[in-house]
Amino acid sequence: MRISRVLALGAAAALALSLSACATSTDGSDTTTDDAAASDNSAVVPDGTFPVTISHVYGETTIEKQPERIATVAWSNQEVPLALGIVPVGMPEVTWGDDDGDGLLPWVSDKLDELGAETPVLFDETDSIDFEAVADTKPDVILAAYSGLSQEDYDTLSKIAPVIAYPEVEWGTSIDDMIRLNSKAIGLSTSGAELIEELQAEADAALEEHSVLKDTKPLFSYIDASDLSQIGFYNAIDTRPGYLHDNLGLPFPSIVEESADSTEFYQSVSSEEADKFEDVDLFVVYGDESIIPILQADPLLSKIPAIAEGRIATLGQGPLAASANPSPLSIGWGLDDYLAVLAAPLEAN
Repeated sequence: MRISRVLALGAAAALALSLSACATSTDGSDTTTDDAAASDNSAVVPDGTFPVTISHVYGETTIEKQPERIATVAWSNQEVPLALGIVPVGMPEVTWGDDDGDGLLPWVSDKLDELGAETPVLFDETDSIDFEAVADTKPDVILAAYSGLSQEDYDTLSKIAPVIAYPEVEWGTSIDDMIRLNSKAIGLSTSGAELIEELQAEADAALEEHSVLKDTKPLFSYIDASDLSQIGFYNAIDTRPGYLHDNLGLPFPSIVEESADSTEFYQSVSSEEADKFEDVDLFVVYGDESIIPILQADPLLSKIPAIAEGRIATLGQGPLAASANPSPLSIGWGLDDYLAVLAAPLEAN
């Protein structure tokens, strides 16, 4: 079962929303103009409220009026305007998880089809941001609330258009905060808040469908089958374990709990310290099931109860694996399937 999309706005509805937002921003009589609300990242203001000021790691960015041309860089920022019915003029080309080589993840392709839109300009970010390509799209704003922009990246992009950088820690912005910041920057703060509520409702419903996961302590891990001397895992700040904890309410195992204040999204420990993983209920790894007997045959890793008992969920390398890093459109596309994969090893034990 796939959970239904949220805020599946048609092209006509999106146009009406855009026109309404522009109208209220110029009229002023129907718009909240409180400066404090418009400059507070967490404050929800009516759609169309401008100017707005958004604080981030590199200072503050003020958007004076409704952006008409929206560009995005880094991972999944484009899905905020898309989920709200607006097609960016440019966004990154995707390689990780792309199953058909078109540079788009399937849930983004589906949304573009739903909106009757052509594929926007795709920026090649294989090595770094293609600043020239971004500039060529002539954006009014550049969304990067979920990113790892350097100061140099930010400064260069800011010469093109106002930039919304990440708030505190690179690649540490939660999906909810990414939606709040990006939606506010494009004049859809209230719609963004509604989107967050809808996505949380989907998360709650999906967890009920797979209730075996409740109270489970998962570890989102990376283990290289060719080198079992290290156990890598994602810290609390990362969106993969962060979403399972913050939005689904799953507890962190102790080793992740200890990293709660870390600004690093990933760490590894020696397999000789396998006892640190005793309270892990479920290992979540990329790749296929062929890794399971390899882990179980290792004299150190096999001491970990979850590995010894086969409580290992494998995500593959395709779109489902990409959806484990949650985004506004991937949740509706594959959350139920994702949780089914996580639940299967627990149901088998």
